[in-house]
Amino acid sequence: MQMTGAPSDPDLIRLPWDLPLAQWPEHHLVTLPRGISRHVVRFVRLSGNVYAIKEISERYAKAEYRLLWDLNRLDTPSVEPVAVVTGRTGHDGEPLDSALVTRHLQFSLPYRAVMSGTLRPETLIRLLDALAVLLVRLHLTGFFWGDCSLSNTLFRRDAGAFAAYLVDAETGELHPMLSDGQRAHDIDIAHTNIFGELLDLEAGGLLHGSIDPEETAGQICDRYTRLWDELTQDEIIEEVDWHRVEHRIRRLNSLGFDVAEMMVRRKSGTGRLIVRPKVVDAGHHQRRLIRLTGLDVEENQARRLLNDLDAFRVQSGLRHEEEAIVAHRWLAEVFQPTIEAIPRELRGKLEPAQLFHEVLDHRWFRSEGAGHDVGLPAAVDSYVRDVLVFKPDEKAVIQEAP
Repeated sequence: MQMTGAPSDPDLIRLPWDLPLAQWPEHHLVTLPRGISRHVVRFVRLSGNVYAIKEISERYAKAEYRLLWDLNRLDTPSVEPVAVVTGRTGHDGEPLDSALVTRHLQFSLPYRAVMSGTLRPETLIRLLDALAVLLVRLHLTGFFWGDCSLSNTLFRRDAGAFAAYLVDAETGELHPMLSDGQRAHDIDIAHTNIFGELLDLEAGGLLHGSIDPEETAGQICDRYTRLWDELTQDEIIEEVDWHRVEHRIRRLNSLGFDVAEMMVRRKSGTGRLIVRPKVVDAGHHQRRLIRLTGLDVEENQARRLLNDLDAFRVQSGLRHEEEAIVAHRWLAEVFQPTIEAIPRELRGKLEPAQLFHEVLDHRWFRSEGAGHDVGLPAAVDSYVRDVLVFKPDEKAVIQEAP
């Protein structure tokens, strides 16, 4: 047997690799919600870390490990590869399939676990929005997925929306750049897969009656196309309309993307200029927040926290103070005290940034009802008492297997 990769936990090598994954003893496993997979997948917890292990042929295990490593290097939302285990044999000397080990993404859920009862239209739309953003980001890096679906994606709550992460790269290919035909083929596969998944939900009585599977599946194509065009399409402007260039940059920033470079060229025979944003990277608000505070959160969460930071700056009379100093004060006087006010045993239910976002929402609703600002301390107490205690625990280990 051979383990290849960068496993940080020596206990990984001591797992019962001489048994098929389906026969692993329960004391090695933890129970987590998981999506539909054509392969056997199990979760184990070692030294406080949770790993997902997938049994797969050696060829595909090695290829997927390399692809996931490349995607992580390119800072694309995907699970982190840990190791590939090959050369496995059973007690009877018969060869066993290889195994791919990835680090479980904390606070992430498969799309079926996001649902509570029947999947509502607004929740489904948020999932499709997140999936469209993920597919655009993958295509911008030159990655052809080949099997885009809700089942092959993990979702993390991101303020009022979701952030999507690729969890299965078995059919993927990484190229310097994708052609329009490759992108169209990937979108068509996504449409077909999502249509099938929605039909499956409908058959199980888990789809809201107002949702049409075929029409809704088609929305992934529309949402992808609108976002791709916004990020990559040429824009023709008059030479005097330079404010439109700034407007385009701000519009891209509002979508969460940074403009690495703008290419401007004069159109022959006219007084117009053609403007094209070069390579754009997602995470504009994430990068600003981590630079100011060190908090590494999802994009919409970062946007919400930055809005609160900006409001704190105005309310505290710090408009002319350096941004870094204001951020330090906001962190010490607002964010950290809010998180620390939540009972320790309840903090694992959601990520700190998501907790803070929900407290802000709760404060707004309570203040609307009261006709005045109820204040952050009172909002925290009310949120913990009336909302948080009833939420499921979304940290990595939801339930330990007996």
